[in-house]
Order: sequence, then C-alpha cells, then structure tokens
Amino acid sequence: MLAFIAITSLNAQVKKVLFIGNSYTYVNDLPKLLKDIGTSYGDSIYTDQNTPGGHQLIQHATNATTLAKIKQDQWDYVVIQEQSQKPSFNPTQVANDVYPYAKLLCDSIKSNWSCSEPVFYMTWGRENGDASNCASYPPICTYAGMQQRLRESYMAMSAANSATTSPVGVAWKTMRDSFPSVGLYSGDGSHPNIYGSYLAACVFYSTLHQKSTIGCTSIPAGISATDAANIQRISTNTVLDSLSLWRVNANHPIANFNYSGGGTITFANTSTLGQTYEWDFGDAGNSTQENPSHTYASNNTYQVKLIVYSQDSCFSDTITQSVSVIANSINTLNSSSNTTIYPNPTNGLVEIISDLNYNNISVIEISGKEIIRFGNEKKLDLTFLPKGMYLLNLMNNKEIVAKVKLIKN
Repeated sequence: MLAFIAITSLNAQVKKVLFIGNSYTYVNDLPKLLKDIGTSYGDSIYTDQNTPGGHQLIQHATNATTLAKIKQDQWDYVVIQEQSQKPSFNPTQVANDVYPYAKLLCDSIKSNWSCSEPVFYMTWGRENGDASNCASYPPICTYAGMQQRLRESYMAMSAANSATTSPVGVAWKTMRDSFPSVGLYSGDGSHPNIYGSYLAACVFYSTLHQKSTIGCTSIPAGISATDAANIQRISTNTVLDSLSLWRVNANHPIANFNYSGGGTITFANTSTLGQTYEWDFGDAGNSTQENPSHTYASNNTYQVKLIVYSQDSCFSDTITQSVSVIANSINTLNSSSNTTIYPNPTNGLVEIISDLNYNNISVIEISGKEIIRFGNEKKLDLTFLPKGMYLLNLMNNKEIVAKVKLIKN
C-alpha cells in the first residue's frame, strides 16, 4: 500500500507517476526533481521508474521489470521515453521500429487500469545533430533537423495512442534560442546537465498538473535564480499556452448545454467526450438522458447542473447554468395579434413587430416585478439586462394588449 504526504493546500494534488525510459530520465534523477517541485507547491507526487541505460521501447515492451511496475499500481500517468535517437530516424523506419512498441506499452498501461494516461516524453536533439547517423539520413545532421523529427514522432505516437505529450524538446529549443549562453547538455552533447534536467522537470510539472512553475522555490544547487526564472517561464509557457496541441486532458470531457422552451424546457447537451450524464434540474428533478426535457411546476429561475462522465467514468466535468422558466400559457395574450420580437433569444438589441396599437412597453422579470418601462418604441436596447427570461407587456394606456416572452442571452 502506497503512503502519501498529507495535502496541505486546497489546490494541492496527489499524483502517481511511473517513468519508463533510460538514462535521459535517470541522469540527475528527473523523477526526484519533479517531486521536489511538487512538494514546493504542496503537491504529493509518488514516482517509480524503470530506466536502464540505452533501453529502447522494443525492449521495454517485453521487459519483466517494466511490465511488473505497470501492474504494480493504478498510475495516474505512465511516462514513456524512447532511446534518444530512434524517433528521429526516417519516418518509415520509425513506423516499423518504434510505433508498434509504443502501442504495446500503451495497451499494457490501459489494460492494467483504464484511467491511467500514457505521457510521451518528447526529448531533444543532440547538441550538434546525430553525426553517427547523418550519412544514412541527412535531416538529422543538425540539431534543428533532429529536433524536428523527434517532435514529429512523439506527437504522432501521442495522437495514435490517445495519449499526452510532455514537450520537453520544444522548451529545450526555445531555451537554446533565447538563452544560448545557458548550457543544457552534459559534456557528451547528448545527456542533460542539471539545467537540462530541471527544464524537463518543470515541463513535466506543468504537463501533469496544468500549473505554472514560475516563482517555484525548488531550484537545484548550482542554478542561479535568474537562470531558474527563465527556465520556469519558458517551461510554463511552452505547456500552458498550447495545452490542446500537447493533448493535455484531451481525453477529459467538457460539460455544456443549451436549453429552450417555456414551462417545459428541452435541454440540448453540447458536451464533448461524454459517455454518461447526470442532470439536476434544480427542483428535485433529475435525469440520466443525454438530451432530456423537463416540465417545471412554477415560474422561477432554477440552477440546472450537468455532470458529464468519460468512458469508464475516469474523468468528469460539471457545469451549472441559471435557467429561467415562464410557462407557455403566458407567451402571448392575443395570438391573433401577430406580435413578435426579433431576434429572440437576443443579446440585447431587439425590434418589436406588431399590428397592435400600444403606447408603452413594460419589461417584467419572472417574479412579476417591473424592471423598466419604455414608450411606444419599435426598437429597444436591453443589453443592460442580466441573462435570463423576461416578459414584455405591450400596453395601451393601462390595458395589456399583448404579452411576449423574451430570452436574454
């Protein structure tokens, strides 16, 4: 049984993260750097790893230790890192030698617990490109060319496996371009020094928690406050400015709905990635239908809540909207009057189309209270009204000649 540090902040999170990779992960102990950042924010991050030097995904896919660690717990995230060169090779070669084993690992992860999210660790190009494979595949002769191929391959693996990308390589390139005097490589021009590993840890924190590391007090020894601040800023912006690009929370539903009607309201579910639904209509009524209708007993404003669950109920999202109800019986007083309001629903500017004689217009909220009274205008500016449902009484002196329901968006 795993033990976790007590949460001390309302925004604190507990995450369990397994790293599958090689020396790019274990050099400078990337998992510990990530844990330290989390601790500085009150987040508890439990980590484990299987990262033998030089290990490839083809080896991890059948590695007894890797597979045992996957089955060891219900991991929130399982990080997958390929050998540093292989994803940068010719696309056909990568399709044959890398992608199938990425899929096998993702299948093993999902088979153990369907709610685990695979995260592909996008690594960086070597400092001066891959000299050892340059002749056979010229695009990787330079750092820029190698970095581009790594980006393409990791993002393809992420999309193909409905997984997330941790864009360390993209942040690495931005750091190189913006602060060329800050070295990220160790002496071999391949592995990260402590600056590079700290950059990776900051990117991972923002990827897994969707929170900034700007101002983080956890800074490894040897990194200046100025360099740490630049690393934090670039890492944070790389991730949080492009969450959808990196497929962060791409498997999480987003709750939303529209509605229409009078006493009976028809709800149109516009949520994304929802599989099951829970409606609370605000009057003790409820439903599990995707697009329900509900009849209210009285005119009022109700707080309608929709909870949307993803497949296997791994993730959920909730939205609450105020729904104003006016019974259909008060839509119009004189159906032969051909009195209408355009547009309706409206954002505020409306035109009254009527063949009746009237000399004032009273705007009524659903409680029956008059909000404002106009003359015999044909066009009204109601942008000041809060969102909701209203009644417009067209009056000839004190006589109501028509009632028209108005929905303000």
